[in-house]
Amino acid sequence: MRLCRFDNNRLGVVEDGHVRDVTAALDVLPAYRYPLPPGDMLIANLDAVAARVRAIAKDSPLVPIDRVALLSPVANPGKIIGAPMNYDTGQDQAAIANAMSIGLFLKANGSLSGPSEGIMLRMMERQIDHEVELGVVIGREGANIPRADALTYVAGYAVALDITPHGKEERSLRKSCATYSVLGPWLVTADEVPDPTDLDLQLQVNGEVRQQGNTKQMLRGVAALIEYASSFYTLYPGDIFLSGTPAGVGPMRPGDRLVATIESVGTMTVDVRATKTN
Repeated sequence: MRLCRFDNNRLGVVEDGHVRDVTAALDVLPAYRYPLPPGDMLIANLDAVAARVRAIAKDSPLVPIDRVALLSPVANPGKIIGAPMNYDTGQDQAAIANAMSIGLFLKANGSLSGPSEGIMLRMMERQIDHEVELGVVIGREGANIPRADALTYVAGYAVALDITPHGKEERSLRKSCATYSVLGPWLVTADEVPDPTDLDLQLQVNGEVRQQGNTKQMLRGVAALIEYASSFYTLYPGDIFLSGTPAGVGPMRPGDRLVATIESVGTMTVDVRATKTN
């Protein structure tokens, strides 16, 4: 199933270039009172929502997908987890060892956006790079998760862009500007991607192929990332992994159009513009 969030926080199921408005399926979500439980409530109750979607989809309104504004399919992640230098791009063994020693980093939740919102560049005196990545969305709570069980904790996958300004500051600061974590165009449920370890990725900028690779180049695969991260902190429904990027990282400028594609997941088109200043 391919679930999207669109327009004014409506829920859709994607079918052959169209979106069925299945927002009514959200009625199955439990009622919550403060303090809210950790995680994203839709992802935490994904099985129940998906069952309701299947029941009502055939009678739901159908709209061409190019007529809706696509938001991030996850609204309220507890954490956005980045994996730096996680692809083998021909580095020597010392470089690979150094990359593995870096571990992971966190991005502010406020950096999350959807493809229709675009990327708003700031501090443009710096080089600001694109990175196409497989987005991995956690479906249930877990800590100290063994690698053999890790994929059972995945709710689904999405195309992701991790935007990276150059600078001396820590990654978590530089990469946490608004719109610097793009997720979309929808969430593909995990049952449709049984093997995330062999997926082609590509990024085009203004029609030019800049990045091309395959998830089998990951130094830590999806299961290994989940095992490693969960040894440090508890994962919750809706937590997002940005799992690393293949070779070809390069700069962006206002006016650029990025087209990011991941096999079995989808294609996401994102426009780049400058942040408005007061």
